[in-house]
Amino acid sequence: MIHLTNITLQHGSRVLFQNASLQILPNSRTGLVGANGTGKTTIFRLITGEESPDKGDISCSNKTVIGYFSQDVGEMAGRSVLTEVMSAAGNIVELGKNISAMEQQMAEPMEDDAMATLLEKYGECVELFEQRGGYDLEPRAQAILTGLGIGPEDFDTPVETFSGGWKMRIALAKILTINPDVLLLDEPTNHLDIESILWLEEWLRSEFKGALLMTCHDRDFMNKIVSRVIEVANGATTTYSGNYDFYTVEREVRRKQLHASYRRQQEMLAKEEEFIAKFASRVSHAAQVQSRIKKLDKIERIVLPPEQKSIKFEFPIPPRSGEDVLHLNTLAKSWTGHDGRNIPVFSGLNGTIRRLEKIAVVGVNGAGKSTLLKVITGDTEPTSGEVKIGASVSTGYFSQHSMDILSPEQTVFQAVQEVMPTENIGVIRNLCAAFLFQGDDVDKRIANLSGGEKSRVVLARLLGRPLNFLVLDEPTNHLDILSRNVLLKALQKFEGTVILVSHDRFFLRSLINRVFEIDHGEMRIYEGNYEYYQREVNK
Repeated sequence: MIHLTNITLQHGSRVLFQNASLQILPNSRTGLVGANGTGKTTIFRLITGEESPDKGDISCSNKTVIGYFSQDVGEMAGRSVLTEVMSAAGNIVELGKNISAMEQQMAEPMEDDAMATLLEKYGECVELFEQRGGYDLEPRAQAILTGLGIGPEDFDTPVETFSGGWKMRIALAKILTINPDVLLLDEPTNHLDIESILWLEEWLRSEFKGALLMTCHDRDFMNKIVSRVIEVANGATTTYSGNYDFYTVEREVRRKQLHASYRRQQEMLAKEEEFIAKFASRVSHAAQVQSRIKKLDKIERIVLPPEQKSIKFEFPIPPRSGEDVLHLNTLAKSWTGHDGRNIPVFSGLNGTIRRLEKIAVVGVNGAGKSTLLKVITGDTEPTSGEVKIGASVSTGYFSQHSMDILSPEQTVFQAVQEVMPTENIGVIRNLCAAFLFQGDDVDKRIANLSGGEKSRVVLARLLGRPLNFLVLDEPTNHLDILSRNVLLKALQKFEGTVILVSHDRFFLRSLINRVFEIDHGEMRIYEGNYEYYQREVNK
């Protein structure tokens, strides 16, 4: 369907691809993986024609419809949500108008040959219109919007009134609505809650019939959708037949086999070179020496790729808090709307968080999960009730807002040093290195960092302080799967208390031992892990 063959591409002095090849096959479900900066997004841009290779071929039929969802949604304004989503199918709408015009033409008398030509063209257009889902375009757009959490009450709302995260959902709905032959998704779950992720999962499995190529940091989502993984690393692409879990196991098997082959080859080369050095000056062994030199020249040397960097850290042992970390007493929060009306978020919340608990706050989008964390940390005041903090509790708060309050003019080193001013330079540089800021990277300005890099700076700042209660709002949002796994292991070993909001089900399943669910302004407490919570709500 789409073939990239022997692609070579260089950005400045950096070689992204060297004779790399990959295929997107009809109806295939492929995950694209690799460290940040290896060229995953560039592959999308090559497929869509936004970028061209220096060498190599890209083949794709002109009739193939490609839908590309990226993190850059562009400007949206001047239309209602539903109209904006349907605008992506402009060619389908135009095709529908052409079909109507041809139907009117056929009602008029004309020559037999002209009628035959028109009927043939009409048949082709109707077939394409049906194939592209033209007859159910509007209901399909409505169903997709609803599945992504934008209900009928918002279909006529101007798109410019939505926040960036909601505009990402609208952009995703546009791509899904056109029902393309090839669907390219770059981190589609980043701005979705669990309910929307589950809906998208089901839609891709049961409704979408085309080929899929996607990047995604949600391990569960990848495992349930893809049956093939393409890894981008060291200028090359490697294909694995299986889901993400299969890929991680098979990749390690291949890595060990490569290292074993490398060791055997090095031992053989050492023996041959020792023989050559020993007998090079002896005339009696000249033929043997020359034979072995020629043999070595013909051998293709095994090169070990550099090991992929990953965060390596553990939280320090924190000072011990009291057994009761905090109490929620009839807690309530309301916001004041633009029209001055009181908008209740939740009320009557009661509960106790105990030392060493790992708690998830769950609920549909807009239920008040992040608001509860803000009230707990004192980032906003409750409307009524109270949060009573226990003895010797020191709180650290991570949120997307935390990234915004980093000083853009500071360097990474200065941002970390700010929270641990008495530590020496070596300790601070080691902490920065644990979060992949090594060498000159510590001198990067915050303003020039990506979302993932800013997340790592905020996490490093948390680690630099003696905290025993971590309040985390979507801490994994901008982290890749490897970095999420390292953070997960660190939190599992953390000898303090954690309460968090996350839409990463693998993360929740592996960490949580208690669940607070906010639903219609009330809170239910589940005394068990995340799997226990899922069983209870699905009864």
